[in-house]
Amino acid sequence: MELQIIQNKIYEIRGLKVILDKDLALMYELTKNLNKAVKRNADRFPVDFMF
Repeated sequence: MELQIIQNKIYEIRGLKVILDKDLALMYELTKNLNKAVKRNADRFPVDFMF
């Protein structure tokens, strides 16, 4: 994926740089299953992965 496309998906919310789950899912072609994967494998993701 082109760097500029990724940079356009990074937002600053409350002083934190974030990528919305829908954009991340599209980047990794996980469309509807990203949130489910995070819930099932919470120990594999950094603590600050989601808020």
